[in-house]
Amino acid sequence: MTLVLKVDPLNPEIQKIREASEVIKRGGLVSFPTETVYGLGANAYDGNACLKIFQAKNRPPDNPLIVHIAELDQLFDVAVDINEKVLEIVQVIWPGPLTLILKKSSKIPKEVSAGLDTVAVRMPAHPIALQLIRESGVPIAAPSANLATRPSPTRAEDVLNDLNGRVDIIIDGGHTFFGVESTIVNVTSNPPTLLRPGPFTVEELRSFFPDIQVPEFARGLGEADIALAPGMKYRHYAPSKKIILIENRSLMRKVVDLLSAKYKVTVLITKELVNEFKDKDMIVLGSDENLYEVARNLFESFRLLENRDTELGVMVGFPERGVGLAIMNRARKASGFNIVQKLEDVYKYVNI
Repeated sequence: MTLVLKVDPLNPEIQKIREASEVIKRGGLVSFPTETVYGLGANAYDGNACLKIFQAKNRPPDNPLIVHIAELDQLFDVAVDINEKVLEIVQVIWPGPLTLILKKSSKIPKEVSAGLDTVAVRMPAHPIALQLIRESGVPIAAPSANLATRPSPTRAEDVLNDLNGRVDIIIDGGHTFFGVESTIVNVTSNPPTLLRPGPFTVEELRSFFPDIQVPEFARGLGEADIALAPGMKYRHYAPSKKIILIENRSLMRKVVDLLSAKYKVTVLITKELVNEFKDKDMIVLGSDENLYEVARNLFESFRLLENRDTELGVMVGFPERGVGLAIMNRARKASGFNIVQKLEDVYKYVNI
């Protein structure tokens, strides 16, 4: 059985953190909260320990992990050939929800980097995560703490539902702040490339990387050929119920009525649309006026959908501005690219 330790997220109890750090030191697995989602961590220098992460999650071995550090000095242990501009940027941005792809050091085992010569690194902005890394004495490699393909966990209960018995300890630090995974930028490419959007938005990134490239796969439209970082290949973020994503909002009501004639439908909508769909089973994602609220609730809403007596989720789309790009990246992947731009698109995805 998995041990759950409830810890104050702002003032972590040191004895509980030390208990978890002993598990890391001896090659075990600890799930812990970050400001984005819950991670599933192991000693980043221990290839065998990191292999347990893949086994626990049923994760493909060519999907690399993110190495979490607590001090800037640790960056030089896990990565090499870091240019001065990047060093200046991380001193401003970290701790925070930004992961950088860098050339890996020889200390990073192939299990962490999926055999690539690069490594994904970030410094999380969460007291529990930082304290756990410090007490463990090593960087911690951690993807999200869910079974592969499932919605990422934003609460300890989500981790327990997916990984009970597969992980030694879950540190329960309450609901995570952002609710979607970190932004990932490849700074080994010229110009830098966005690999996964997240809470640190493209608009904010442009002040540090004015020429940053945003490929189609970063928008959630298709997959990359090679996974330099998590979220670039394979089905991700998906609940067990099918989701239809309505990117053309003017069609939302028509599509819901069309589908409701044959299926039990739950709509995933914003507060502003509640009155229009009060005759339907609904999950309210948040407000159009606060897309960070929508992002924070997104994965929890996908998990709520799984527990509804319903056959289909119909989700409203969002503009790709600010954190809206991260929301749409996750929603497109979670829907399995069941995207409606025009009414006839619906017939591609369901039998009506």
